[in-house]
Amino acid sequence: MSDFTALTLTFMIVACIALGLCAVAGLKGFRVWIELKRAELDRHLPSGNAPSATSRIELADIKERLRKLEAIAAGVDL
Repeated sequence: MSDFTALTLTFMIVACIALGLCAVAGLKGFRVWIELKRAELDRHLPSGNAPSATSRIELADIKERLRKLEAIAAGVDL
């Protein structure tokens, strides 16, 4: 086996290992982010079936801000 082929093979193995490590790190970060979002939802929503008045007001406020941001993105004057 020539030096060029051995060097290429070594580079490919190292690149595959690096890609695998990046994928594992990304997956771990994504799982942590999902857990964070679940915790935020649990914090805002009560354990009962009906949302509280505060939660409904916060949700309405978020929807209004989202509507304004979408209008800005579409170039519509409010």
